[in-house]
Amino acid sequence: MSEIIVQSKDLSFQYANSEQRILFADVEIKKGEHSLLLGDSGTGKTTLLHLLSGLSNPTTGKVWIDKRDIYSLGSTDLDKFRGQHIGFIFQEAHLIKNLTIEENIRLAQNLANKKENKTAVLDVLHKLQLEHKANSYPDELSRGQLQRAAIARAVINGPDLLVADEPTASLDDTNTKLVLDLLLNTASNYNATLLIATHDNRIKGHFNNTYQL
Repeated sequence: MSEIIVQSKDLSFQYANSEQRILFADVEIKKGEHSLLLGDSGTGKTTLLHLLSGLSNPTTGKVWIDKRDIYSLGSTDLDKFRGQHIGFIFQEAHLIKNLTIEENIRLAQNLANKKENKTAVLDVLHKLQLEHKANSYPDELSRGQLQRAAIARAVINGPDLLVADEPTASLDDTNTKLVLDLLLNTASNYNATLLIATHDNRIKGHFNNTYQL
């Protein structure tokens, strides 16, 4: 029986400027069970993704990752936990422009309180066909290369959970398939569980576990 990697109970969230509280159904994701949070804009899928990955504090409820109650941690310990256990991939790469690609990824190691390991960085860049761009700066890469660099940064610390927010938004069908295949293959190669928040119904058929918002 697979172990549970993400679990939530009685989650709700209320924005500071709103009187309405968003209530979320409980989530339970097993290790290796790649999952979708699927819903139209405004349904709260990105909010739920942020709650499940420690980026936003819930108004009520709890979240466990690898059986750890993440919101019982102080802010410094939660930052460290995220860096060591969760890899984030956003719609934009958010790489630091004045650092090379290699330096951006080594920074991710540093922020997770892990020893910088150039060999590991070059290895992940090689697996994502970016080794030749190690010494390039973000503005020297194509959009597709930037996305792969962001994925390299997300997996460098061997996360248990790989989180992606709208990774296929605004992509055509061909590039949607390429990105989805890349994410699924990368998650499998690094033994990570993939969790995607999206409004893109095109990718629903690739996932057995979908939470409809």
